[in-house]
Parts: sequence; structure tokens; C-alpha cells
Amino acid sequence: MSLVLPEQTPRRLFPVTLWLSAALLLLVILWALFPAVFSHQDPLTGDARYALQPPSASHWFGTDHLGRDIYSRTVFGTALTLQATLFSVAIALLTGTLSGVLAGYIGGRVDSLFMRIIDILMAVPSLLLAMAIITVLGFGTLHIAVAVGLSSVATFARLSRGEVLRSRTHLFVEAARASGVGHLSIIRRHILPHALAPVLSLAALEMGFALLSVSALSFLGFGAPPPQPEWGLLIAEGRNYIAAAWWYTTLPGLIIVLSVLATNRIAGFIQDAAEER
Repeated sequence: MSLVLPEQTPRRLFPVTLWLSAALLLLVILWALFPAVFSHQDPLTGDARYALQPPSASHWFGTDHLGRDIYSRTVFGTALTLQATLFSVAIALLTGTLSGVLAGYIGGRVDSLFMRIIDILMAVPSLLLAMAIITVLGFGTLHIAVAVGLSSVATFARLSRGEVLRSRTHLFVEAARASGVGHLSIIRRHILPHALAPVLSLAALEMGFALLSVSALSFLGFGAPPPQPEWGLLIAEGRNYIAAAWWYTTLPGLIIVLSVLATNRIAGFIQDAAEER
């Protein structure tokens, strides 16, 4: 019995964590799509008489130093943060996959040069590279999304290149090439379908990293300017009031942490399902 229980316990708890993660992400998506449904407070204006009030029935996350409802600002700030996250992953997915597929299929000196560039990009920490890019592009949520996306291109490019190198030697690819099928048709019909599954799994896993990076850059002041609500900006605004108002940074930060954990949990499930196939 002692040998069976350790295997049965994760199986029993596995669906619970997965459902909780899915429910949390669904709530976050609904916040982004319909913020007014979940909060009737104005996220941009407040009453200074109620500044730094602790969480209560009327203010679930308390109030900030200007008397604004923190829960309302968290809900309304979801759209900016989530849009930047999705856009950054889309940039990394499209740019990295296309460049990796082309380099792996062409091979030769092109592939060698491509790999040297990828090695250089991967040697630089992603957040540092994103900060360098956003310094060139300028501040703003859109520029944060572009910077985070470009900093993650190397990861997608390396994975897609490896999948192409494995699939381009298959007999059906050689047969298509020998029969005179064009290179674009071979890539579209025979190469990409084999490379997409692991790349999409990586995209799901990168969602959590992108969300964390977007929030970090927003915290550093590269995102939307005040008084626009953004998850990272909410924490930055409350860092000077940690001793007097713990809820100011703790509750929005907890939403970020739970969202990242839920995203990684679902991404892990998708990866496991893909590997079993």
C-alpha cells in the first residue's frame, strides 16, 4: 500500500489544480473583456478622504494613496497587461518560428550564421534585452509588448530549427523534393505541421514568462503612464506605502503570481498531452 499511495495522490489532486488554474485564467480573461461588469468603481478617480483604507466590503483590495479603489484598478488594468502579453507571445511565435524554419530548411552558411546570432541573443538575459529594445523604441505598453516579444524570438527560433532539421530528412520530404514540388509547398505542407506542435506548446509556456516580464517592465516605469492602471504600475505606486498599507502592493502582486502559476500549470498540461501523442 505504501508504494501505491504516492502514485495515486498526484492523480487525485491533478484535476483539482488544473481546474483551479483554468477558472482563474477564465476570470482574468473576463476581467479584461468586461471590466465594468466586475467593478463599478472608477479606476482613475478617488476620494482623498478614504486614502489608504484597508480591504473591506466596499473596497475589496483597499484603497490607494489617492483614495482610488485598488480592486477596480486591478480589474481595469487587466486589459492592458493581457493585451501586451498576448501580443508579445504572438511576435515571438511568428518571428521565431518563421526564421527558424527557413534557416533550418536552407542550411549551410545561412544556418550557421543564423545559429551564431541565436547564440548571442540567448547569452543575454531576456529581461535585459527587452530593456535595451524598449530604450530604443520608447516607453508605452505597445513598446513593452514588442520588446518582450523580440527578446523571446531566439527561443522559438532554436526550437523550430531543431524540428525542421529532424523532419527535412524524412522520406516523404525527400520524395516531394524529388518529384519537383516547390520549396514553399514543402515547407507549408510537410515541414510546418511537424514543427508547430512543440512550438505551440512552448508558446503556452512562454505566456507566463511574458506576463511576468510585461509586469516587471511596467513596474520599472516603461509602460503606460499614470493614472492608467496596469498591474506592474500598481505595485510600483504602492512600494512607498508597504509599511502603512500592505494591501497596496500585496493584493495586485498576488494576482500576478497566481496568474503566472495558473498559466504555467495549464502550459505544463498542454506539453504533457503533446508528448504523450
